[in-house]
Amino acid sequence: MGRRWQDGEATLRTGSAEVPLRVAASYRARTRGLLGATGIRGALLLTPASSVHTVRMRFAIDVAYLDRRLRVLAVRTMPPGRIGRPRLRARHVLEAEAGAMAAWGVTRGAVLAVAAPPDGRPAD
Repeated sequence: MGRRWQDGEATLRTGSAEVPLRVAASYRARTRGLLGATGIRGALLLTPASSVHTVRMRFAIDVAYLDRRLRVLAVRTMPPGRIGRPRLRARHVLEAEAGAMAAWGVTRGAVLAVAAPPDGRPAD
């Protein structure tokens, strides 16, 4: 049985970094995403999701498509006003400011991990 995702805060662990993560698992949170934001601290995980768009966004983002085991299928940088193609095996999409994923070592084939916040409470 898979993980039950909930909206809230968590930590993303990459091969070389620990990054603040916001999880958007509800329809409302996924629909809102980064719309209206002028930037993002850390990353946003949309789940379930297999594609994203940057219509009405104010900044370029890095997008990583993840399979159910959080293995990176592809990483793309999307400028504002674009619609991404769905990825067949993608179950989650990770978003961050353009350039961030390269700095964190998020590349195709990498396996990521999501941990509860430092206080031990599950993400809600």
